[in-house]
Amino acid sequence: MKKLLFFIFSVFLFSSCQHNPYKLKTYKFPKPVDTTTRPIEYQVKKTYEIGDVSATNEFPSARLNDFTQIDDSTFQATINAENVPINTSPWYAFKIWSKQTKSVYLKLYYVVHRHRYFPKISYDGDNWERLDSTRITLTPDSLHAILKLDLTQKPLWIAGQEIQDHRRVGEWMNQWKANPVVTLGDAGESVQGRKMFFMDLSKGNHKNKPTVVVISRQHPPEVTGYFAMQAFIETIIEKGAINGFLDKYRVLVYPMMNPDGVDLGHFRHNTGGIDLNRDWAKYNQPEIKQVTTHIVKEAKEGENEIVLGLDFHSTHYDVYYTFDDSVERKLPGFTKEWLSQIEKELELVDINEQPSGLNQPISKGWFFKQFGAEGIVYEIGDSTPRDFIKRKGEVSAVSMMDILKKMR
Repeated sequence: MKKLLFFIFSVFLFSSCQHNPYKLKTYKFPKPVDTTTRPIEYQVKKTYEIGDVSATNEFPSARLNDFTQIDDSTFQATINAENVPINTSPWYAFKIWSKQTKSVYLKLYYVVHRHRYFPKISYDGDNWERLDSTRITLTPDSLHAILKLDLTQKPLWIAGQEIQDHRRVGEWMNQWKANPVVTLGDAGESVQGRKMFFMDLSKGNHKNKPTVVVISRQHPPEVTGYFAMQAFIETIIEKGAINGFLDKYRVLVYPMMNPDGVDLGHFRHNTGGIDLNRDWAKYNQPEIKQVTTHIVKEAKEGENEIVLGLDFHSTHYDVYYTFDDSVERKLPGFTKEWLSQIEKELELVDINEQPSGLNQPISKGWFFKQFGAEGIVYEIGDSTPRDFIKRKGEVSAVSMMDILKKMR
């Protein structure tokens, strides 16, 4: 009798979260977060000139709050956040050059924050490499970094990660527009008028197909997660029409959730001064409101059952944030098998899964609350090698497709 009552109670809980999934609802989480709009401080866009040396933040995704000279050979780039409190992910990106060829030292000064991203350099903004490790030292307090740079008249780009701004993400999408399984569009516009990009992957009619939703770039500097998402989606496009996955499934992709924050060079927040990955309950921020509304609308019009939501991020190391056994989902056993296959294919010692229940109003929880779907946050380390990121994205996509084809 107790087992029967527990079964009935479990079914009730699951069905209650599934009540009318085609209508966007607000939710309560055990650890709510206030996501009402807060003011931000915009960096001044300008080119600084100090003697022969110049630096600029006049391009999308730049972050340079001030540029000053400390002594004859040392300059300082001041980097500060859009507002506080904020996650310690101090993004920086600027160009620097000199009328006369010279070597200089450049201090990355973060005011109240701590150095995080290993410097990348470029001469065109598209082809990047890591600055030689012998050319970077940390200050004695380990808060700030000092770079040794060889400057010429040709501007040297310096950034925390490779720049992947709104334009570049749009160009990546457009290279797939002629592919028959890809439909491109947008889910609305950001506060500053940037398109909220959208990709729809399906072979033939997408009506009645179970659906996977993929999102990325809620947090502007998290470029490595975006690279994994790119490889993941490219693999689905290239192989999903051949192996039968896109005959059975639909995939909705939102590759840039925070376009204003990305192009403004923010540490973490949007123009409303909010971490978007805390707004998946009340939808106070227009980016989350538009995308959640769009997902629900697409699912309703296509009569699609959302079964899986994947949110690509970056942090200090590779990790998967999943649900623990207290959360009943539509795909029992999927996560365990998926991570096991990835671990085996990549010959990993530890896949680094960190399961939890429903706590804060993040995307993972929303996919379950709104649709009863599996929700997973797919995190890539800041310094994970780029070739491994690509390989991991490819393996993850193939494994997911293989498992889901068997399940449906």
